[in-house]
Amino acid sequence: MSDDGIQRASDVGSSDAPPVEEKPYKIVFEANRCFGAGKCAEVSDNWIMSLESGIARPRSFFVGEDDLEHNVRAAAVCPAKKDDGCIHVIDRRTDEEVAPDPHGDGTLSVDW
Repeated sequence: MSDDGIQRASDVGSSDAPPVEEKPYKIVFEANRCFGAGKCAEVSDNWIMSLESGIARPRSFFVGEDDLEHNVRAAAVCPAKKDDGCIHVIDRRTDEEVAPDPHGDGTLSVDW
């Protein structure tokens, strides 16, 4: 949490994160907004559809450079939230939203 009380994007979620140098990107997933379109799982090996819940889930919430492109694609194709998506890829080094970044300014576009 920053000094002004605003939660930083990299603070959302798990506290057992790997070192930033190893996995500099974090997935923030608004599971409550997912309606199971499955587009993320079509374009990224990190995303799987749960037969039990009918919604997607990431295999890993922390990814490296080698997995960045397909996770960004998963965020971009997500039709939830009127095409703003419920998958967010955050650069842990800068706290900026890499994808989908609908506001164009790197701020976290999570609705909660």
